[in-house]
Amino acid sequence: MGTEGGITVRRALDLPGLRAGLPEVLTCENRLDRAVRWVHAGEAPNLPALLKGGELLLTTGLGIGSRPAEQRAFVRRLADSGIAALVVELGPRFSRLPAAIVDAARTAGLPLVQLHREVPFVAVTEAIHTEIVNGHYALLQRAEEVHRRCTQAVLGGGGVPQVLGILADFAANPVFLETPDGRLLFAAGTGTGPVGADPLQVWEGLRGAREARDTPPAGAVLVEVPGGGPGAVRARLVLLPVSGSLDAVHRMAAERAAGIIAVVLMQARQEEEVAARGRGDFLTDLAEGRVAPGDAPAQAGVLGFRPGTDPLLPVVMRLSPDSAPSGSWALLARAVTEELAAVGVPVLVGVRPVEGRVPLLLALRPGTARPAVADRVAAALRAGAHRAGLEGAGSRTPVVVVVGAPGGWAAAGAGLRHAAEAATAAQGLGERPWYDARSLDIDLLLWRLRDHPDLASFVDRAIGPLREHDRTSRPELLPTLESYLAHAGRKAEAARDLHLNRQTLYNRLARIGELLGTDLDDPQSVLALSLALRARRHTV
Repeated sequence: MGTEGGITVRRALDLPGLRAGLPEVLTCENRLDRAVRWVHAGEAPNLPALLKGGELLLTTGLGIGSRPAEQRAFVRRLADSGIAALVVELGPRFSRLPAAIVDAARTAGLPLVQLHREVPFVAVTEAIHTEIVNGHYALLQRAEEVHRRCTQAVLGGGGVPQVLGILADFAANPVFLETPDGRLLFAAGTGTGPVGADPLQVWEGLRGAREARDTPPAGAVLVEVPGGGPGAVRARLVLLPVSGSLDAVHRMAAERAAGIIAVVLMQARQEEEVAARGRGDFLTDLAEGRVAPGDAPAQAGVLGFRPGTDPLLPVVMRLSPDSAPSGSWALLARAVTEELAAVGVPVLVGVRPVEGRVPLLLALRPGTARPAVADRVAAALRAGAHRAGLEGAGSRTPVVVVVGAPGGWAAAGAGLRHAAEAATAAQGLGERPWYDARSLDIDLLLWRLRDHPDLASFVDRAIGPLREHDRTSRPELLPTLESYLAHAGRKAEAARDLHLNRQTLYNRLARIGELLGTDLDDPQSVLALSLALRARRHTV
């Protein structure tokens, strides 16, 4: 009888080399199914210190010692080193094993065997090592057969479910693919019995709880599926010992299956990103006039977007191009598409990684208000960005969502272009769920003038003294002016917004008027100041 990756003590004793020595088991016959990792022969007194565990130790007893205390201590040290069994050849040293050795082995739970005939230890070692190597090779062959079947399944058009199914049948236990934080992605049963009928019940019972995900059941096999970079983990394979125990060969097979799953997931992500970029290219070509309005419906139909005669609502989400790590655009596109599915309208989503944009068109169904749809779409876009890890505490640039004006195919291109430019101009504005592209026209105009020296001169003339004051003193006058103008000169509302009492606000406004030499009640002065405050985002 063999064992995973080697042989048992029982099998070693049954091989011709040891069988010729007429082996007699003196202790722990019930432990002869221990695995033999290696064979070692030696006679040194310090032999226990040289062993690593799992060895079948062959000796004539020369190093065991002559006094009972020495013999008991020697056997205890051997047992502590974790050897599989001790085999002593009788002869010049011992005609029969002393009671101290036998009792110590029995007490330590160590199988003790005496050989009544002399055997060549070299031949015994060679035979057992050959058996162990053959056992390891047999394991590799079984694991490679799983790898071959998984590869054939993928080449035949299968995916992750087919690979998991093959692994589950091989292990005769359920197999799961989960995210690194423990969320279930796929599950596969054995195809027979209650476990195969519903592996999700197994997941909920043995793996679904948070604490169970952190501490897997005893005997489970967990194998990481590598991600896109060094040390990155994309997912995790979990084999649970429900129908039977899991052995070394199952871990080998799982490791080979994990490599195939990594390739499948990478390919799926690449294909998904290519498709998303293709949709983004179409929407960009439409925005830049390279697709005629008359040809656009047919091309959009090929991409799966068929809005009928409903008005089209252009929307653009903008991110910083370098805020999206490699490979995250596919995840973003999928997450956004899944989130927008809940909106319940036809939608075409693309990505433009170079510009850091996610352009999309959606159909505005009759009876649906544009602001309500915009709210739902903006929420879906932000949720998708969050799922892709591109929005939140770690995001360097806030997400900006701009909604254009609805219209037909003839207006869709211009609407997308307007929304895309407005999204760029809106960077740095106060964060909102979404912006109406039409309300950003002044910011867009100022953004287009950002490199013109006259714009910087205008800003410096209009609010330069305030910028200098806030740079050298407390930064309070520019925020005060911004709040005052945002509330159309209503001092009570500005004071509440700034958390100031009215007298403090009055003092600051007086100081602003003094530094600028202007009247804050003059409409022309207010207009100039408002434009300067909006333009300063685009000037150094």
